[in-house]
Amino acid sequence: MTQIHPLQPGRLDKALLARVTAAGARVSVAPSVRAGMSASVRAVRELVTQYQPVFGINSGFGSLGPTRIRDDHLSQMQRNLVLSHSVGVGAALPAPVVRLMLLLKAASLAHGLSGVRDEIVDALLALLEYDALPVVPERGSAGVSGDLAPLAHLAGVLIGVGEAHVEGRRVPASQALVHAGFAPLELAPKEGLALISGTQASTALVIHAMQRLERIFDAAVAVGAMSLDAVKGSDTPFDDRIHAARGQRGQREVAGRYRAWLFSSELRLPHTHTEQVQGPYCLRCQPQVMGACLDQMRQVWTTLLVEANSASDNPLVFAETLEALSGGNLHDAPIAFAADTLALAIAQIGAMSERRTALMVDPALSGLPAFLVEDSEFNTGFRIGQATAGALLAENKLLARPASVDEPATVAGQEDHPAMAFQAARRLHSMLDNTASIVAIEWLAAAQALDFRRPLQSSPALEALHEQLRDKVPHLEKDRPIAPDIAAAVALVEAGVQAPD
Repeated sequence: MTQIHPLQPGRLDKALLARVTAAGARVSVAPSVRAGMSASVRAVRELVTQYQPVFGINSGFGSLGPTRIRDDHLSQMQRNLVLSHSVGVGAALPAPVVRLMLLLKAASLAHGLSGVRDEIVDALLALLEYDALPVVPERGSAGVSGDLAPLAHLAGVLIGVGEAHVEGRRVPASQALVHAGFAPLELAPKEGLALISGTQASTALVIHAMQRLERIFDAAVAVGAMSLDAVKGSDTPFDDRIHAARGQRGQREVAGRYRAWLFSSELRLPHTHTEQVQGPYCLRCQPQVMGACLDQMRQVWTTLLVEANSASDNPLVFAETLEALSGGNLHDAPIAFAADTLALAIAQIGAMSERRTALMVDPALSGLPAFLVEDSEFNTGFRIGQATAGALLAENKLLARPASVDEPATVAGQEDHPAMAFQAARRLHSMLDNTASIVAIEWLAAAQALDFRRPLQSSPALEALHEQLRDKVPHLEKDRPIAPDIAAAVALVEAGVQAPD
């Protein structure tokens, strides 16, 4: 029987996020949470009776905020909010991201600060449990009031509008609701705004990017060690004394990973007293660059977990004092900055990998056959594969430009500083696609290079890594299409590698 995870504000962690991403978790609102949500709903009902307009409850929106809405129009206004903001375009966001959006929106509303009934949260979690995933277009959000358009498409399914993916089919929202076991919801005052306000779409995109990046990062470290061994580079730069002297946590930890990958390699023996004073940065400075990337990744996780456990609605309803406080928690700046930081790390991982591939195909630098193939006068080998890596790297450099520096004013100047977090987050996945391919190409090249070092053996850990690839991709004896080889290696990179003990 599948374990049911209680949804409690502040309790989302990486493990639960990973299970939800993989469609492997059932989540239910903790009983202790429902009382706070009910109190918030009662506060909204009381605020509706006040003569003064209260933003998001009985007022207009944006520049029309001072306008009071008639009581008999309040429910329709909330429905209209969802309908009018469903303006996304482009392909649908992938299933793991939509699953995370459902969880994060439910977690935000469960704080009891949004004036939303618990049946709204139950409905979101039912969609998650039955994997009835709203179709959320990947384009159309400027980060105005958070992720309005993506969240509107998410909320639309709750009221029977839009489409969803169910068991591999794209179906009308009405069918998705039947599959999930509930009828279309009628929205009460504040509920439409609460559903579409917040940072859950951008946060979900960056969380999923981090989950992918962790696997790609591990593969890049392992493949980088294989490349160094294949070209008989010095392992002196990984000496712990060097990294202890600097004190950067990630750098020292990553240096230890390289030592573990290289331990007991026969290719190390001739270089115990190498005459090479120091190798190129792409070999020698791997701990410094990859360690800095690891430090940034950890900082991004800190930001993401805070945001995943936050109430980012606006206004927030405080039942104890019967107040609806309008603020800016829906501004995506923390997520935009985190995504921009992550983009730099992703670009650097790919840059180091591409340089190592370039080194290996150059016989003057590697001491290996030109382009890692016999008879290179009529076999091209990895020459064009390295060019592909270079092209992908160039694209990553363009995508790495900070997105959060763009702030187009919208909504008649009322929302004059959007964060652009959704764009910042979405481009990460294009960069990860590129980087996974760059690392895959390096893996192919490094395995080919090791083949040329026989009968010498690499370390047991790297030999296992070599065998993992060779189970899918044979040695390149002569020219053949290597696009299928790259695709096979990409799948291995995305799956992650097993680190040595």
